[in-house]
Amino acid sequence: MSHERTHAGYRTGGLWAVAGVAFGALAVCLFLALFGMLEFDERCMHGLVSGPGRLQEVRYQAFPPATVCEFRGGDVMSVGGREVLGTLLWVSLLVVVACVFVALLAECLDPRPGGRLVAPMSRTEKVRRTGTAFAVTGSVFLLLYALAGWRLLAGPSEACSAGGGWTTYAPRTLEYNFFPPQATCQYASGLTEPLNYGWLSSLTAQSAAPALLAGVGFALALRRRRAESRAVRHGTGPAVSPEPDRENTH
Repeated sequence: MSHERTHAGYRTGGLWAVAGVAFGALAVCLFLALFGMLEFDERCMHGLVSGPGRLQEVRYQAFPPATVCEFRGGDVMSVGGREVLGTLLWVSLLVVVACVFVALLAECLDPRPGGRLVAPMSRTEKVRRTGTAFAVTGSVFLLLYALAGWRLLAGPSEACSAGGGWTTYAPRTLEYNFFPPQATCQYASGLTEPLNYGWLSSLTAQSAAPALLAGVGFALALRRRRAESRAVRHGTGPAVSPEPDRENTH
């Protein structure tokens, strides 16, 4: 006989399934876009890509990933910046973000039992589910932060020269931030560049949002379970969940 009352939680399996499919589509589209960028800049500079007028500059677009060759009369992009693949990338990303956000937000709520969108769930089950979501999103954030900020953590004032094997003329670290992890590096020539790519720094900061939301859901689930446990110990709440009816087989 269980000593925990049965409550309810929203059914989020469908949202996670849609997010998984959209993430798979996003990964495939990203691969195609990055593959299309290979040597596209070289082909532009060698005249193998025709454009309106004379080539002026080659630059790179973070998302959708694309190489942009700027001609006098307009731009020519690699496959990632074109209408079809670019649209698929944006749609896949928005579906992933929307589904994950709604699913994590649902974990913060405490619905009443009954209804098509809720399922019976004990406080312990809720804690386990929210804890899993928090562990996954938190691990993603920590992985990205370690990738982008390990040099800052090792030595912020020497982040630009860390791990580079410099003997002379090591770049100087002019300024740095831990969140998002970024620094400004100055080389001996006077040229300044950021320590990390802008998209990596931005992605690291954005990944903190789902981890924070999942953490709120986990904290609320723990709080509700503790409150129910105290109520049971003091006799102010139901001590047991009702047993299901069983048919008499005799």
